[in-house]
Amino acid sequence: MILNRRHPLGTLWREINQVQDEFAKWFGQTVAAPSGPVVNVWEDENAVFAEVDLPGIDPAQLEITVTEGNQLTVQGERAAPAIPGVSWIRQERPFGKFARVLELPTLVNAENVEAKYENGILRLTLPKHEAAKPRKIVVKGE
Repeated sequence: MILNRRHPLGTLWREINQVQDEFAKWFGQTVAAPSGPVVNVWEDENAVFAEVDLPGIDPAQLEITVTEGNQLTVQGERAAPAIPGVSWIRQERPFGKFARVLELPTLVNAENVEAKYENGILRLTLPKHEAAKPRKIVVKGE
């Protein structure tokens, strides 16, 4: 489901992340790993693309939103494994609710976003907004 609404804390979270990144640079630290699923993002002249690793997720439980024209949020929940009578030795795959909020490099057309879930990977195609596409300007002579 694609929604276009403004997240009340979107700007605040973005500013907090920028401050954390700056502090990490000052002290020579690497930026911490994201708390949600890992994401790859790239663009071409017409769209921004994202792939989100979400193995074992029911795609019907995902909520994808674009707010402020360039803020992508992917939310969902991975159910805890129900294996009765076992003692966990290692449990690295997180479960529970998650959310990833990403600032995209350009404005996108939220009405035409496409989302496909296949083999545990969510693939998003976010067409660029017409205002974000380069325009060729014709120069007129005298």
